[in-house]
Amino acid sequence: MRRILALVTAVLLLAVAAPASAATKVIVLPGATSAEGITAAGGGTYYTGDLIAGTIFRENLGRGTAERFIEAPPGQMAAGVDFDRRHDLLFVAGAIGGKAYVYDVRTKAKVADYTFGDPQTSYVNDVVVTPQGAWFTDSYHPQLFFVPVVGGRLGTPRTLPLSGPGAGGSPGDFFMNDIIATPSGDTLLVAATTPGKVYTIDPRTGVSSEIAGVNAPSVVSLVLEGNRLWAVQLDDKITRWCLDGDLSHGTADGTITDPLFDQPVSAIKVGNRLAVVNSHIYSGYPPTSPTYEVLVVGA
Repeated sequence: MRRILALVTAVLLLAVAAPASAATKVIVLPGATSAEGITAAGGGTYYTGDLIAGTIFRENLGRGTAERFIEAPPGQMAAGVDFDRRHDLLFVAGAIGGKAYVYDVRTKAKVADYTFGDPQTSYVNDVVVTPQGAWFTDSYHPQLFFVPVVGGRLGTPRTLPLSGPGAGGSPGDFFMNDIIATPSGDTLLVAATTPGKVYTIDPRTGVSSEIAGVNAPSVVSLVLEGNRLWAVQLDDKITRWCLDGDLSHGTADGTITDPLFDQPVSAIKVGNRLAVVNSHIYSGYPPTSPTYEVLVVGA
């Protein structure tokens, strides 16, 4: 009996000593009509895009503030976003019409306006900036679009056809969503929403391979830190995975949930936390939520 009481006391002491999880921070995007991509700009600054209206918001997650930063003209959308800190260039996947845009954040001026693929059927869903340039996904076609960046100058875009499982199924089916990269840019990772899979892509050849063991239904966005992967899923969860050294296999490492999740659509690592964008996309199209927000939760 004495041993049992000692064990119970130890458990209670551990429970008291364990730090409570930090409360979720909610940052509302003022006047947003939707929300999708998020990217870090350094110095505590982050940018988030309004999918439908194309507005770019600027946030300071430490202070919990957000402001409208770049106003887009009617008809211009903002899906995924990524920031080139070397040259102060914000790359924006423009969704429908195969569109993509580049802004100089020092002046807020649009410095490039691209039409990729087939304007009738291409959907440019996301973008990642690597040391070599910016890569964009096409959700309806097995291809990536690349814009080289050399010394701050934008080069001539090119298209990379994909092969292997990451090329998707039947033409016209919605497949690729988010794209991220290893720090060197030598390997790209894409999220395929419909099968709930993650693939690596060789940016030189377009050859793709499935990351075995990673099953993330409704995955829309990815975060990579070393060999740890977070998969943001529209079913109101974020799954964690440990990848092996060559990124060929993943092992489940937990699940993040939060009662405030409402179709999370993208995320970014902020210290030991994640900044997660709520899309409310299931409210309709266009979405009809009264607010759109960034949630800061434990990673």
